Amino acid sequence: MPEGDTVYQTAARLRRALEGRVLTQSDFRVPAYATVDLSGRRVDEVVSRGKHLLIRVGDRSIHSHLKMEGSWEVYPPGGRWRHPAFQARAVLRTADAQAVGFLLGVLEVVPRSQEDAVVGHLGPDLLGPDWDGAEAVRRIQAHPETPIAVALLDQRNLAGVGNVYANEICFVRGALPTRPVGEVDVPAAVELARRMLVANRDRAVRVTTGDTRRGQNTWVYGREGRPCRRCGTLIRRSELGRTELEERVTYFCPVCQT
Repeated sequence: MPEGDTVYQTAARLRRALEGRVLTQSDFRVPAYATVDLSGRRVDEVVSRGKHLLIRVGDRSIHSHLKMEGSWEVYPPGGRWRHPAFQARAVLRTADAQAVGFLLGVLEVVPRSQEDAVVGHLGPDLLGPDWDGAEAVRRIQAHPETPIAVALLDQRNLAGVGNVYANEICFVRGALPTRPVGEVDVPAAVELARRMLVANRDRAVRVTTGDTRRGQNTWVYGREGRPCRRCGTLIRRSELGRTELEERVTYFCPVCQT
């Protein structure tokens, strides 16, 4: 599932292509919104909110979430798409460009006045202009028995951390993903999350180690069975979540993390 920095970059691409321009055509390829026509309306704003995207067109907002496989791509008018047409869920055309949302996990068109119904549950946005670290800390610390990795992934606490960052934050802070929130320096973990996402928001490749060389960009994520970059112990893999249905893969060093 895309992390907040990926969605931030997607919003920036859509903003350059659409913001301030009039839609010449809108095509929503999901049954609930198939008859919605936003052509002739101006795109006022494109914003990211954690892992969510909002394209504000007049009194409507196009809300999308990429989930595991989704993407928004921009093409010139008449340009050939890189994915088959049957995967397209939304097509927005202007005189200068076409933006296509493929395999979007969530796509809906809501009244702009009702955006809170789709994103109001989110915690402070790590890459938002109104970032509030103290509020994120408060929300996480309200549940001291929750494993820290689960708390970081809960978008109601802070918006934008995905599984890569949750694992990397835990390693850098020396905490096992399973360590209860009450035993973690939560302000330090939240500040690290903010610094990591800000550092990567304009990068083509996500880097948490400070080393941009291929294969050197993460500490533990995706490195099961490989030596820890700090102590040489083999990285282990497990699963963790609030429920069995929400379990996510975790990676950790059993020596550097306790």
